[in-house]
Amino acid sequence: MKMAMIGLGRMGMNMARRLLQNGHEVVVYNRTPQKTDQIALEGAAAAYTLPEIAEKLTSPRIIWLMLPAGSVIDEHLLQLKEILAPGDIVIDGGNTYFKDDIRRAKSLAEKEIYFMDAGVSGGIWGLEIGYCLMIGGPAEIFQILEPLFKSLAPQEGYLHCGPAGAGHFVKMVHNGIEYGMMQAYGEGFQIMEASPYADTLNYADIAHLWNQGSVVRSWLLELAEAAFSKNKKLTDIRGIVEDSGEGRWTVQQAIETGISAPVITLSLMNRFRSRDTDAFSDKVVAALRREFGGHSVVESQKK
Repeated sequence: MKMAMIGLGRMGMNMARRLLQNGHEVVVYNRTPQKTDQIALEGAAAAYTLPEIAEKLTSPRIIWLMLPAGSVIDEHLLQLKEILAPGDIVIDGGNTYFKDDIRRAKSLAEKEIYFMDAGVSGGIWGLEIGYCLMIGGPAEIFQILEPLFKSLAPQEGYLHCGPAGAGHFVKMVHNGIEYGMMQAYGEGFQIMEASPYADTLNYADIAHLWNQGSVVRSWLLELAEAAFSKNKKLTDIRGIVEDSGEGRWTVQQAIETGISAPVITLSLMNRFRSRDTDAFSDKVVAALRREFGGHSVVESQKK
């Protein structure tokens, strides 16, 4: 298929690469042209303006946005609404609040442009392993786009979740669960770090051990093993953990619907607290975010 990728950050660049490797024609655009030039050398068609993207695509045009949540998406959609034609398709693959999807789908529908939302999980490992895709929007458009989803995802790694907003809603809850899982791992390792055995315990070995048939085995533990193997006490980073929005939205949704979600809520509160302390549990969570998503960490003065 022929499509365009707007936004060539940590996720967008590798998603474009994976599509190219699977035989799709990809037009690429990024606010800074250096990244556009970089992937053009790998076979993508470079575009340096939004109208140029439209010129290089054939009807129905398919445009995938991998941009930060918020006003930057609205700004791009406002321009695309004037450039695109009825029947064209826009996919938002960023970490967007699902209620914004519903609003944006209605706006683009005024010009008979289809809008799809795609929650994307896989981080910096997606190029090799594939991306888990949670997709919302019209079912008939999902079917048209399915070859793209098959190329991006591992086997059985994509799902049409429902109408506009459903994909990002499922991704929001996914990330809320992720908050709670990482917090539990972080607290467990902190309990060990505060124990009489702290000097003899090897956390990389423990993470590896727990992945051999235990009930807490997971990919996050594999990443914990990798992080501890690089620095056994994580002395290279500070325990400051950012939140990118989805945890807040999950807690907000729980409040709006009267659902008790204490683990996810407290894990979010702990991320706020982490900015005033330097707990070992927070170092673990920060290290995990770095391992799976390439998220930045605050480096420690001690190595």
